[in-house]
Amino acid sequence: MSTPDWINRSIAKLLPNAKNGGPRASPKPGAAVSSRSTQQRLQGTLRRGQEALSPRVLRRTLVELQGIVDPQVSEVEGGRRAMGVIQWYGSATAEQRRDAWLLMSEQFGPDAKKVSAAREQYDAAQGTADEGSAEMRLRRAFVSPRTRLLKRFAVAPQGMRFLLDVRSELLPQLKVDKRLVALDAELEGLFSTWFDLAFLELRRISWDSPASLIEKLMRYEAVHDIRGWADVKNRLDSDRRCYGFFHPNLPDEPLIFIEVAFTQAMADSITPLLDEGAAPVDPASSSSAVFYSISNTQRGLRGVSFGDSLIKRVVETLREEFPRLRHFATLSPIPGLRVWLGKNATDLLARLDDKQRGELSRALGSAPPSAASLLAALESPLALPASS
Repeated sequence: MSTPDWINRSIAKLLPNAKNGGPRASPKPGAAVSSRSTQQRLQGTLRRGQEALSPRVLRRTLVELQGIVDPQVSEVEGGRRAMGVIQWYGSATAEQRRDAWLLMSEQFGPDAKKVSAAREQYDAAQGTADEGSAEMRLRRAFVSPRTRLLKRFAVAPQGMRFLLDVRSELLPQLKVDKRLVALDAELEGLFSTWFDLAFLELRRISWDSPASLIEKLMRYEAVHDIRGWADVKNRLDSDRRCYGFFHPNLPDEPLIFIEVAFTQAMADSITPLLDEGAAPVDPASSSSAVFYSISNTQRGLRGVSFGDSLIKRVVETLREEFPRLRHFATLSPIPGLRVWLGKNATDLLARLDDKQRGELSRALGSAPPSAASLLAALESPLALPASS
């Protein structure tokens, strides 16, 4: 029997629902949670209230998690053991998954005594030749076993997908159970490194891309719903471009994607761009590229920003391919901007110096600039002079 199978069975056979396989729903944010810490439960004998795992199963699960980070085993073996836990997790109930999160959050933190000792040494070394080495000791003391645990999960096949799904399920629970904050922060920090722009690949998504990838565009589109295959084909037509960031560990899954339409003039609404019956525009003779939709696909990557970098990379790519492009614009809405500006326009205008006020007057065609003229320009931007 393989290591993953042994771990999977050794945990699963102790669970009350061991015969009920299949994926489970995430815990509901409002669901009751146990007030006992995992340390208290590990020392107990009976399960209480809403606790999913009995103390016996909780202890066994902790042993399996500790086996993954055992410094005596190799990265490969650690990954195999992690795979066993991943398989068990896939068939666990929402409440059992929460208990696994709590174990990872509460039982794999930094050693408090080592942190305290390292902090004292760091404070004492201030201004001396030992300050640098003391800082390194303090940094090492803050590195938790949880970091090694999550890294070994990432090594396992589909491990990155597993960690993203864990955080996606975890995020809605943070408001009701603060004990999970440490695990969430650790995941976000690791994702910020693992999904750094240096490791991402910009790829064009076209009608010639695999059908499975195009189906993901349809599923993940977050701005303008894709109504069917005819709609998505229109968005991938010859006068359109769609680009996404991809990660080597998730080669068939766009992390974020952006949709672009080529036009002869600046678009004033989204309707013509989504018109499936409109005649295609020649990109080579177009003067404008309109970014009309951008969608993040991975809720587990919340806090890891890609949008700004994706837009800049796509602008550079389009300029190289179509030198005649002069204007790049977005139709993405800014929720609440009109209401906010209506309340603050007068105060904002009062803060401008004479030079800024003069420039704004020329742009608006109104001297002196007023809150009314500024709001009117916001309502009808295409009526402004092209130089503005």
